[in-house]
Amino acid sequence: MVNEIIIAGFGGQGVLSMGKILAYSALMEGKEVSWFPSYGPEQRGGTSNVTVILSDEMISSPIVSEFDIAIILNQPSLDKFEPTVKPGGILLYDPEAIPHPPKRTDINIFKVEAMSKASEMNNLRAFNMIVLGGLLKAAPIVSLEHVMMGLKKTLPVRHHATLPMNEEAILKGMEIVEKVSL
Repeated sequence: MVNEIIIAGFGGQGVLSMGKILAYSALMEGKEVSWFPSYGPEQRGGTSNVTVILSDEMISSPIVSEFDIAIILNQPSLDKFEPTVKPGGILLYDPEAIPHPPKRTDINIFKVEAMSKASEMNNLRAFNMIVLGGLLKAAPIVSLEHVMMGLKKTLPVRHHATLPMNEEAILKGMEIVEKVSL
């Protein structure tokens, strides 16, 4: 099984971190992994994306032009990557920064209102973990247990006290994700 994933949004939204956590999670499940970030020198506020490939077999190239899963966090990324989702694939988005939602009818579209939920939780830094939780519900490609292990691996030790809050945010994302019918 191969999952070719693009995560795209503005710098500062945790795009690269989400990709890294997915990659570590899959490694801990014994999968082959590719993590290929792309961002401009502006990072925070500029656009960024990361391609993550999770596979049961060796990965021949980290370069992908069509994706099984797209996690989209802003309108420019939706405009760029919606056409690249394979028919039957998954597009997950947060409507907060996307005034013109996805329109394709040949893919599975899910929305997770992560920014409003993070604001409601009074913790905007939980945004990307809520989105990640939405992904895990829409497409359980790695287990929550391994995501938490991956999160522990990617976070500096000084931030390990935030692990329970991050797990709560992931669970909240799993709870609030909705399939969109067009």
